[in-house]
Amino acid sequence: MELKSLIEVEHISFGYTREIVLSDVSFAIGEGEIVTLLGPNGCGKSTLIKIMLGLLRPANGDVFLNGRNIGQIGSRALARKIAYVPQIHRSSFPYTVMDVVLMGRIPYKPFFFRYSKTDQRIAGDALERLSISHLADRAYTEISGGERQLTLIARALAQGAKTFIMDEPASGLDYGNQLRLLDQIIKLSREGYTFIKSTHSPEHALWIADRAILIKNGAIAADGKCDEIISSENLFSLYNARVNVLKLTGSLRVCVPQTICGCAGFGHSPRVLDDSDSPLPCAVIQGA
Repeated sequence: MELKSLIEVEHISFGYTREIVLSDVSFAIGEGEIVTLLGPNGCGKSTLIKIMLGLLRPANGDVFLNGRNIGQIGSRALARKIAYVPQIHRSSFPYTVMDVVLMGRIPYKPFFFRYSKTDQRIAGDALERLSISHLADRAYTEISGGERQLTLIARALAQGAKTFIMDEPASGLDYGNQLRLLDQIIKLSREGYTFIKSTHSPEHALWIADRAILIKNGAIAADGKCDEIISSENLFSLYNARVNVLKLTGSLRVCVPQTICGCAGFGHSPRVLDDSDSPLPCAVIQGA
């Protein structure tokens, strides 16, 4: 069944005086999808995210939300539809976790305001949903990177938006917190939330995303199902790194550098590994 288009990016171009950052970028995102933007530093991912959030105006092209140009949607109204979850955020002020989550209610408040009991309840529900209620009174500056990222997701939930745009949300997180973050994204997606996230980890895309959009030199190099376009050839084209995309059990795939795996060059067909024929590094990954 074809998903209804929620966000449509049409022929977006953007640049500075002598530098083209994005060139004729077009794609659509359906409701409830998890879509990963994948590409090297400087390829235009963060600029594209800022344009989708209405923070930058493109030189050409438009972004539509439910058929309406976001340029015609006020910032408060847009914030009720789309929430931004940045990389690990470091506050200079000792706000409590509850204070940070309550900031998600600002799009609903007048210029001078006090948080209502309803705001407090919504923020508390968001913390409970992510199993971090015990952090409510902790200083945001004193919790771990993973806890901060979950706090920012709770803020987005309190914001009432059903679409989350995330700029490298796993950057700087340890392995355990990366997995917990991915788990929460999957759970929320099953509840109908839409995710557009940039990452440098093709494995994260392979594990949880419905689609990947590969960006190179400001243009879309490929757009499709992750297991179809995240390939050795495409990863070499993006990152100039020789990696084999190996199939484990079921549909699970992992990326293994050829220098570690001891595999040959391109053309190596992904296959299910077993303990009898896989090199040690691959066998370790399989058993993880």
